[in-house]
Amino acid sequence: MGHTEARIALPSPYDAIAELYDPWSRSVTEDIPFYVAEARKAGGTVVELGVGTGRVAIPTAAAGIPVIGVDSSAGMLEVCRRQAEAAGVGDLLDLRVGDIADPPVPERVGLVTCPFRSYLHLADAATRLGALRAARELLTPGGRLIFDVFSPRRDDIDETHGRWIEREPGIFERADWDSEARTLTLSVRGPGGESTMKLAWISADEWRAALEEAGFEVQRVYGWFDYRPYRRQEDMVFVARRRN
Repeated sequence: MGHTEARIALPSPYDAIAELYDPWSRSVTEDIPFYVAEARKAGGTVVELGVGTGRVAIPTAAAGIPVIGVDSSAGMLEVCRRQAEAAGVGDLLDLRVGDIADPPVPERVGLVTCPFRSYLHLADAATRLGALRAARELLTPGGRLIFDVFSPRRDDIDETHGRWIEREPGIFERADWDSEARTLTLSVRGPGGESTMKLAWISADEWRAALEEAGFEVQRVYGWFDYRPYRRQEDMVFVARRRN
Protein backbone atom coordinates (compact mmCIF):
# COMPACT_ATOMS: atom_id res chain seq x y z
CA MET A 1 0.00 0.00 0.00
CA GLY A 2 1.00 3.64 0.30
CA HIS A 3 0.93 4.39 -3.40
CA THR A 4 -1.27 6.22 -5.86
CA GLU A 5 -2.26 3.95 -8.73
CA ALA A 6 -1.21 5.44 -12.06
CA ARG A 7 -4.20 6.05 -14.32
CA ILE A 8 -5.22 8.68 -16.80
CA ALA A 9 -7.46 11.02 -14.79
CA LEU A 10 -10.29 12.84 -16.49
CA PRO A 11 -10.89 16.39 -15.27
CA SER A 12 -12.83 16.55 -12.02
CA PRO A 13 -14.60 19.64 -10.62
CA TYR A 14 -12.67 18.98 -7.43
CA ASP A 15 -9.26 19.41 -9.06
CA ALA A 16 -9.67 23.19 -9.06
CA ILE A 17 -10.41 23.26 -5.32
CA ALA A 18 -8.14 20.46 -4.09
CA GLU A 19 -6.12 22.84 -1.91
CA LEU A 20 -9.29 24.67 -0.84
CA TYR A 21 -11.27 21.58 0.11
CA ASP A 22 -9.98 21.03 3.64
CA PRO A 23 -10.38 24.67 4.71
CA TRP A 24 -13.88 24.63 3.17
CA SER A 25 -14.92 21.48 5.06
CA ARG A 26 -12.97 22.17 8.26
CA SER A 27 -16.08 22.24 10.45
CA VAL A 28 -17.33 18.84 9.23
CA THR A 29 -16.05 16.34 11.80
CA GLU A 30 -19.17 14.65 13.18
CA ASP A 31 -19.02 11.72 10.76
CA ILE A 32 -15.39 10.76 11.39
CA PRO A 33 -15.84 8.80 14.66
CA PHE A 34 -18.81 6.97 13.12
CA TYR A 35 -16.91 5.78 10.04
CA VAL A 36 -13.80 4.89 12.06
CA ALA A 37 -15.93 2.82 14.47
CA GLU A 38 -17.63 1.00 11.59
CA ALA A 39 -14.24 0.33 9.98
CA ARG A 40 -13.02 -1.21 13.23
CA LYS A 41 -16.02 -3.55 13.24
CA ALA A 42 -15.15 -4.73 9.73
CA GLY A 43 -11.88 -6.25 10.91
CA GLY A 44 -9.92 -5.73 7.69
CA THR A 45 -9.22 -3.48 4.73
CA VAL A 46 -11.92 -0.91 3.93
CA VAL A 47 -12.70 0.54 0.50
CA GLU A 48 -13.64 4.22 0.72
CA LEU A 49 -15.33 5.67 -2.37
CA GLY A 50 -14.90 9.41 -2.81
CA VAL A 51 -11.88 9.43 -0.50
CA GLY A 52 -11.01 13.03 -1.42
CA THR A 53 -8.26 14.54 0.71
CA GLY A 54 -8.51 11.79 3.32
CA ARG A 55 -10.73 13.61 5.81
CA VAL A 56 -12.16 10.22 6.91
CA ALA A 57 -9.54 7.84 5.51
CA ILE A 58 -6.56 9.28 7.37
CA PRO A 59 -8.20 8.93 10.83
CA THR A 60 -9.27 5.44 9.79
CA ALA A 61 -5.69 4.56 8.86
CA ALA A 62 -4.49 6.15 12.11
CA ALA A 63 -6.64 3.54 13.88
CA GLY A 64 -4.53 0.88 12.16
CA ILE A 65 -7.04 0.00 9.43
CA PRO A 66 -5.83 -0.28 5.81
CA VAL A 67 -7.88 1.79 3.36
CA ILE A 68 -8.20 1.52 -0.42
CA GLY A 69 -9.31 5.02 -1.40
CA VAL A 70 -10.94 5.80 -4.76
CA ASP A 71 -11.55 9.28 -6.12
CA SER A 72 -12.00 10.82 -9.57
CA SER A 73 -9.83 13.83 -8.67
CA ALA A 74 -6.09 13.35 -9.02
CA GLY A 75 -5.62 16.70 -7.31
CA MET A 76 -7.56 15.62 -4.23
CA LEU A 77 -5.64 12.33 -4.09
CA GLU A 78 -2.34 14.19 -4.19
CA VAL A 79 -3.41 16.25 -1.16
CA CYS A 80 -4.52 13.03 0.54
CA ARG A 81 -1.20 11.33 -0.14
CA ARG A 82 0.74 14.30 1.19
CA GLN A 83 -1.33 14.53 4.35
CA ALA A 84 -1.24 10.78 4.95
CA GLU A 85 2.55 10.84 4.78
CA ALA A 86 2.64 13.77 7.20
CA ALA A 87 0.38 11.82 9.58
CA GLY A 88 2.63 8.78 9.33
CA VAL A 89 -0.03 6.52 7.79
CA GLY A 90 0.95 6.61 4.12
CA ASP A 91 1.69 2.89 4.12
CA LEU A 92 -1.92 2.14 5.10
CA LEU A 93 -3.52 4.11 2.27
CA ASP A 94 -3.77 2.70 -1.25
CA LEU A 95 -5.05 5.59 -3.39
CA ARG A 96 -6.57 5.00 -6.83
CA VAL A 97 -7.91 7.39 -9.43
CA GLY A 98 -11.31 6.18 -10.53
CA ASP A 99 -15.05 6.67 -10.69
CA ILE A 100 -17.08 5.80 -7.60
CA ALA A 101 -19.60 4.22 -9.99
CA ASP A 102 -16.93 1.93 -11.45
CA PRO A 103 -14.13 1.66 -8.91
CA PRO A 104 -10.78 0.14 -9.97
CA VAL A 105 -10.75 -2.36 -7.13
CA PRO A 106 -10.32 -6.08 -7.88
CA GLU A 107 -10.01 -6.86 -4.18
CA ARG A 108 -12.97 -8.05 -2.09
CA VAL A 109 -13.52 -6.55 1.35
CA GLY A 110 -15.96 -6.68 4.24
CA LEU A 111 -16.81 -2.97 4.20
CA VAL A 112 -17.25 -0.32 1.50
CA THR A 113 -17.99 3.25 2.57
CA CYS A 114 -18.97 6.38 0.68
CA PRO A 115 -18.89 9.27 3.16
CA PHE A 116 -19.86 12.93 2.97
CA ARG A 117 -22.75 12.56 0.51
CA SER A 118 -20.54 11.53 -2.39
CA TYR A 119 -23.28 9.36 -3.91
CA LEU A 120 -25.18 12.58 -4.65
CA HIS A 121 -22.81 12.97 -7.60
CA LEU A 122 -24.69 10.10 -9.26
CA ALA A 123 -26.94 11.96 -11.68
CA ASP A 124 -29.83 9.57 -12.36
CA ALA A 125 -31.48 6.31 -11.38
CA ALA A 126 -29.52 4.18 -13.85
CA THR A 127 -26.17 5.57 -12.72
CA ARG A 128 -27.19 5.17 -9.09
CA LEU A 129 -28.17 1.54 -9.56
CA GLY A 130 -24.97 0.80 -11.48
CA ALA A 131 -22.86 2.34 -8.71
CA LEU A 132 -24.62 0.34 -6.01
CA ARG A 133 -24.15 -2.87 -8.00
CA ALA A 134 -20.47 -2.01 -8.46
CA ALA A 135 -20.12 -1.49 -4.71
CA ARG A 136 -21.80 -4.84 -4.10
CA GLU A 137 -19.20 -6.54 -6.30
CA LEU A 138 -16.44 -5.23 -4.04
CA LEU A 139 -17.92 -6.96 -1.00
CA THR A 140 -17.44 -10.44 0.37
CA PRO A 141 -20.73 -12.28 1.01
CA GLY A 142 -22.46 -10.56 3.91
CA GLY A 143 -20.18 -7.52 3.61
CA ARG A 144 -21.58 -4.07 4.24
CA LEU A 145 -21.98 -0.83 2.32
CA ILE A 146 -22.29 2.30 4.49
CA PHE A 147 -22.94 5.77 3.08
CA ASP A 148 -24.63 9.03 3.96
CA VAL A 149 -26.79 11.27 1.75
CA PHE A 150 -29.42 13.95 2.28
CA SER A 151 -32.77 15.18 1.07
CA PRO A 152 -33.05 18.92 1.77
CA ARG A 153 -35.76 20.54 3.82
CA ARG A 154 -37.87 23.25 2.26
CA ASP A 155 -36.61 25.86 4.72
CA ASP A 156 -32.98 25.02 3.90
CA ILE A 157 -33.68 25.51 0.21
CA ASP A 158 -35.44 28.83 0.84
CA GLU A 159 -32.68 30.12 3.12
CA THR A 160 -29.75 29.33 0.83
CA HIS A 161 -31.03 29.42 -2.76
CA GLY A 162 -29.04 31.68 -5.05
CA ARG A 163 -27.00 33.30 -2.27
CA TRP A 164 -23.25 33.40 -1.74
CA ILE A 165 -22.67 32.36 1.88
CA GLU A 166 -19.30 32.58 3.64
CA ARG A 167 -18.89 29.05 5.04
CA GLU A 168 -15.36 29.59 6.32
CA PRO A 169 -13.27 32.78 6.39
CA GLY A 170 -12.75 33.83 2.78
CA ILE A 171 -14.48 30.72 1.38
CA PHE A 172 -17.90 31.20 -0.16
CA GLU A 173 -20.53 28.69 -1.22
CA ARG A 174 -23.62 29.14 -3.39
CA ALA A 175 -26.51 26.68 -3.70
CA ASP A 176 -28.85 26.84 -6.68
CA TRP A 177 -31.67 24.40 -6.04
CA ASP A 178 -34.11 22.87 -8.53
CA SER A 179 -36.79 21.22 -6.40
CA GLU A 180 -38.67 19.83 -9.38
CA ALA A 181 -35.62 18.08 -10.85
CA ARG A 182 -34.24 17.46 -7.35
CA THR A 183 -30.81 18.78 -8.26
CA LEU A 184 -28.40 21.14 -6.57
CA THR A 185 -25.82 23.18 -8.45
CA LEU A 186 -23.15 23.92 -5.85
CA SER A 187 -20.49 26.56 -6.43
CA VAL A 188 -17.44 27.16 -4.24
CA ARG A 189 -14.86 29.91 -4.43
CA GLY A 190 -11.98 30.95 -2.25
CA PRO A 191 -8.28 31.80 -2.26
CA GLY A 192 -6.69 30.12 -5.25
CA GLY A 193 -9.65 28.14 -6.52
CA GLU A 194 -13.27 27.94 -7.56
CA SER A 195 -15.51 25.24 -8.96
CA THR A 196 -19.11 24.26 -9.67
CA MET A 197 -20.63 20.80 -9.41
CA LYS A 198 -24.08 19.27 -9.75
CA LEU A 199 -25.67 16.98 -7.19
CA ALA A 200 -28.92 15.01 -7.27
CA TRP A 201 -31.01 13.80 -4.36
CA ILE A 202 -33.74 11.20 -3.88
CA SER A 203 -35.85 10.10 -0.92
CA ALA A 204 -34.94 7.49 1.67
CA ASP A 205 -37.57 5.16 0.22
CA GLU A 206 -36.01 5.49 -3.24
CA TRP A 207 -32.55 4.75 -1.85
CA ARG A 208 -33.93 1.69 -0.07
CA ALA A 209 -35.56 0.44 -3.28
CA ALA A 210 -32.36 0.99 -5.27
CA LEU A 211 -30.28 -0.86 -2.69
CA GLU A 212 -32.65 -3.81 -2.71
CA GLU A 213 -32.62 -3.92 -6.51
CA ALA A 214 -28.81 -3.84 -6.45
CA GLY A 215 -28.64 -6.93 -4.24
CA PHE A 216 -28.52 -5.45 -0.74
CA GLU A 217 -30.54 -5.88 2.41
CA VAL A 218 -30.95 -2.57 4.25
CA GLN A 219 -30.04 -3.22 7.88
CA ARG A 220 -30.27 0.27 9.35
CA VAL A 221 -31.10 3.83 8.32
CA TYR A 222 -29.85 6.40 10.80
CA GLY A 223 -30.78 10.05 10.99
CA TRP A 224 -27.33 11.14 12.13
CA PHE A 225 -23.90 9.82 13.01
CA ASP A 226 -24.85 9.32 16.66
CA TYR A 227 -26.97 6.33 15.56
CA ARG A 228 -30.29 8.04 16.16
CA PRO A 229 -33.09 6.44 14.08
CA TYR A 230 -34.07 8.06 10.81
CA ARG A 231 -37.30 10.01 11.26
CA ARG A 232 -37.55 11.82 7.94
CA GLN A 233 -34.69 14.15 8.83
CA GLU A 234 -32.65 15.89 6.19
CA ASP A 235 -29.68 13.53 6.62
CA MET A 236 -29.76 9.76 6.25
CA VAL A 237 -27.06 7.16 6.89
CA PHE A 238 -27.56 3.77 5.26
CA VAL A 239 -26.10 0.49 6.43
CA ALA A 240 -26.76 -2.24 3.87
CA ARG A 241 -25.58 -5.85 3.75
CA ARG A 242 -24.72 -7.72 0.57
CA ARG A 243 -27.16 -10.54 0.07
CA ASN A 244 -25.35 -13.78 -0.67
